Amino acid sequence: MTHPIRLGCIADDFTGATDLANNLVRAGMRVVQTIGVPTEPLNAELGAEVDAVVVALKSRTIPAAQAIAQSLDALHWLQAQGAEQIYFKYCSTFDSTAEGNIGPVTEALMAALNTDFTIATPAFPDNGRTVFKGYLFVGDVLLNESGMQHHPLTPMHDANLVRVLQAQSQGKVGLIDHRCVAQGAQAVLARMAELQAQGVRLAVVDAVSNDDLLRLGPALKHLPLVTAGSGVAIGLPANFGLSANPSASQLPPARGAQAIVSGSCSTATRGQVAHFIASGRPAFALDPLVLARSPEAAAKVVAQVCAWAAPHLASGPVLVYATAEPEAVKAVQAQLGVDAAGALVEHTLADITRGLLALGVRQWVVAGGETSGACVQALDITQLHIGPQIDPGVPWCHAHTPVGPVHLTLKSGNFGSPDFFTKALAQLQH
Repeated sequence: MTHPIRLGCIADDFTGATDLANNLVRAGMRVVQTIGVPTEPLNAELGAEVDAVVVALKSRTIPAAQAIAQSLDALHWLQAQGAEQIYFKYCSTFDSTAEGNIGPVTEALMAALNTDFTIATPAFPDNGRTVFKGYLFVGDVLLNESGMQHHPLTPMHDANLVRVLQAQSQGKVGLIDHRCVAQGAQAVLARMAELQAQGVRLAVVDAVSNDDLLRLGPALKHLPLVTAGSGVAIGLPANFGLSANPSASQLPPARGAQAIVSGSCSTATRGQVAHFIASGRPAFALDPLVLARSPEAAAKVVAQVCAWAAPHLASGPVLVYATAEPEAVKAVQAQLGVDAAGALVEHTLADITRGLLALGVRQWVVAGGETSGACVQALDITQLHIGPQIDPGVPWCHAHTPVGPVHLTLKSGNFGSPDFFTKALAQLQH
């Protein structure tokens, strides 16, 4: 590698990491995503030049102190690789609670970078996430009316991001509104200076279109730390003299059987599961209450799934899912506990993933952030090369496992069109 990486990114979950990497690739950056903090320097890991590295953590819903520790580990590794700017990436629905983790992690990174100001915006207009007067919209409705109020781990009951972020932060939170952003980078820089003079340390930024994000980009060039969803990424590569380049997203040809593993219970994923089942393709639903009976019962289900899948794989993709309606999820959580129910499903899907790998599956669609983390770790993947976009925020990736190369896409629960599962796998064949 002849130059240090331009952008060092820390993502709080695996699908969010690929979401960010996807936008950077589309804007011309050569991107590698690591699974967790690497234990070796970038040269030994990659042996080739890259413009950006995204370190994927599973820190979104763990205790804030642990999220801070993991994020600082990632920061220190990225600094050792010469990262010129740091990007902390969180979900476009600002998934968090009053205890964190977005505010605490942001402030810990600010302290480590010796900076007293940064911005925050989850805006991603291509996926219907916009921020207006500090309020986050999902499509045409406020965040707290979008279905996110029912999220099993991070229910969002307030769409006002200034209030949400202030509740998590020690420093003062302000707003850079749409009128300022519309005037361009110089106006944004002037507003940043004004807010800093008022003692503001974190500024929520409005953005209702990609044009807003592109106007914002040049104003962020001087910041040691940027915090955002993935949308802001479209305006950053130009700060390093880079522009869109199709070669940045090329991947090797795909081989092997196909499988879809879905643990997300979000509205979009529920629709995708229903669409796949309605098409007549084979699907196997997991029952968490059966899994919870005993370790032996869970192991029996894993064996059943693999035995069921084996004859189907030769004729097309299979779906294994724990996706369910909010009422069913709450009923399970009431019996097992929120954390225990989630961990049980993740562990089982990871075991199923290992079983399907042994059956020859080499093309994977994985739905849900926590599920993606469990499955990637089950496949023993340490890094992903980011390829072409399937839907906004969701690219195909290429990785190596102990049994050979695989292609996979890690889909955030809220992302993708209703036919995403079949569309993604069809795209890969071409």
